[in-house]
Amino acid sequence: MLVESRDEEQIIARVAGLDIGKAELVCCVRIPSAGAPQKRLQEVSTQSTMTRSLAELANHLVDLGIERVVMEATSDYWKPVYYLLEAHGLQPWVVNARDVKHLPGRPKTGVFDAVWLCKVAERQMLRPSFVPPLEIRQLRDLTRYRTDLVGTRTAEKNRVEKLLEDACIKLSSVASDIFGVSGREMMAALINGERDPRVLAQMAHTRMRTKITELEEAFTGFVDDHHRFLLARMLDRVDGIETDIAAIDEQIGAALAPFTAQSAVLDEIPGIGPVAAAAIIAEIGVDMTRFPTSGHLCSWAKFSPGISSSAGKITGHGSTGHGNGYLARALGEAAVAAGKTHTFLGERYRRIARRRGKSRAIVAVGRSILTIIWHLLQSPLAHFIDLGAGYFTRNLNPQTRTLTHIHQLEALGYTVTLAA
Repeated sequence: MLVESRDEEQIIARVAGLDIGKAELVCCVRIPSAGAPQKRLQEVSTQSTMTRSLAELANHLVDLGIERVVMEATSDYWKPVYYLLEAHGLQPWVVNARDVKHLPGRPKTGVFDAVWLCKVAERQMLRPSFVPPLEIRQLRDLTRYRTDLVGTRTAEKNRVEKLLEDACIKLSSVASDIFGVSGREMMAALINGERDPRVLAQMAHTRMRTKITELEEAFTGFVDDHHRFLLARMLDRVDGIETDIAAIDEQIGAALAPFTAQSAVLDEIPGIGPVAAAAIIAEIGVDMTRFPTSGHLCSWAKFSPGISSSAGKITGHGSTGHGNGYLARALGEAAVAAGKTHTFLGERYRRIARRRGKSRAIVAVGRSILTIIWHLLQSPLAHFIDLGAGYFTRNLNPQTRTLTHIHQLEALGYTVTLAA
């Protein structure tokens, strides 16, 4: 059965390809020939990546009437070029390097790469990567830096615990959080030279006071000036990072102000709080027209198992691949948090975790959360409604459930007889 299709124009008339490095870039421009429209004129030039040189290049491309500028996502070197071209009214595209890989056996230079990129782009054989607008990019810088600071703080806290273990101080074996009020007061006393285990143990507050005897044993160690010096530096560093995180949180709140409604909607999803909502908006934006369906968003985020089919056979091990690490971390934490709730997502997490393990449950629930997010952001009238933890039980066919139990018992060697 023949189906009518609508093909776009195959050739982009005026296109430029950029091979970007740290200090310079190679620009290839292809435009129609005035004397012979079926022929193409090509210009290749090398430019510095300094701002003045990039501005001259942008003005030159504007004068030539370039319709599309294509560049590879080379480290972070593409960002200043992209932003400057965008500011000059051009339409820059960032493309995946795998999509423009040169044919094997060909020489690889900046000039050849720029020409190849330009030729592939003019035939519309490339897809643009997702580059969010300025407001989302600024929010993304803040949320990503906050994530990195949290990781640095965690690493520093681990160093503190290792240092205490080196001094035979077993505080972490007694206290669930050595950086609580009691723990910080005890470590401050250690830095100031207090070494009496009984005095240190008496600094415990609230519930920690029930562990006075264990604390006295835990503080029977060997703290010298070397440990005190390092401990003071580490705790100062932890405090400094926490101060920076608080300042970043204020900036995130200001940058998130235009997206307050979207953040509030995402906050309704189990497992997602204000911090996770800000991180997710920073990574995917709020304009879902960039992703035609929720499946496109999940595929872009690499929360869709990769399956290959050839000659009627389906192959693949179900791995999702490497996607946006910051988004994956936010969704993973949200999935784990949702797994502790009495909700549909929580029950889904627990059911999958029992059968296939926690790692697969995190990916599956993370995909469900991302699908919900797409629908909530796609329609301003959409609101989250929890189906409830009993959804699976209510909608399970009793006959199917009965047969499942029978098969499981028969697999264990039992003969099953049903009686009403």
